[in-house]
Amino acid sequence: MQCPLLYRFRVVDKLPEAPSPAAVRGTVVHAVLEHLFDLPAAERTPQAAADLLAPQWERVREERPELAELFGGDPQAAATWLGSAAELLERWFRLEDPTRLEPAERELYVETVLDDGLTLRGYVDRLDVAGDGRMRVVDYKTGKAPAEAFEAKALFQMKFYALVLWRLRGRLPTVLQLVYLGSGEVLRYSPDEADLLATERKVKALWQAITRAAETGDWRPSPSRLCDWCDHHAYCPTKGGTPPPPPEDALERVVGAAASEPVTPGLDEDG
Repeated sequence: MQCPLLYRFRVVDKLPEAPSPAAVRGTVVHAVLEHLFDLPAAERTPQAAADLLAPQWERVREERPELAELFGGDPQAAATWLGSAAELLERWFRLEDPTRLEPAERELYVETVLDDGLTLRGYVDRLDVAGDGRMRVVDYKTGKAPAEAFEAKALFQMKFYALVLWRLRGRLPTVLQLVYLGSGEVLRYSPDEADLLATERKVKALWQAITRAAETGDWRPSPSRLCDWCDHHAYCPTKGGTPPPPPEDALERVVGAAASEPVTPGLDEDG
């Protein structure tokens, strides 16, 4: 949806991309918020979250050796980055009170198959379930809340989660909640059946567009402000570059990626 050509570079060509400090920060902050709920409610304090930050960063760095050069050996840059992550965690405590929350699920893997055989899969940051069964789907964003004109694009990811949960559990989620730690805002939306049926149609159409592009080799770039964060200018015709020839097995690669990589639609954490 963001850019068909970027999708091709990532999924079909699997071109390498440099790790982004902002995206890695999002990964670490998500991990802290997940593990904070391992503690008893009374111990879920700002200090407890701060204490989890360094260990989670170390864990992520051990799992991803390429992050060793993220800051170019500059300890001050690393300290500043870690401090910015701490600020995001502090802001979260002003938006939600974890001592009053008992999530039913954290980092919940969900998967369902639509009537046409298309499989939808992804990970939900947090699922809260009330005593009467009402569901609140929560997603953390370490960037800033979008302008009102772009809220629909941000909510598409949440409606995707809601659609999968509806198909799995037979009940509509009551609230979709995006928590923007970068700006200290919370976006809430209550979906209805028409919303999720429209989302299902959109997802099916998107998959048809992907398979058609794989069959024809027509992966068109979609220039936007997000191009500033793209690593592939050397291959993008809008930047004077030339894409590599599309592989003959592009469709097989797309289908294989869809079968093996649980990815949900949406921008990067700080996109």
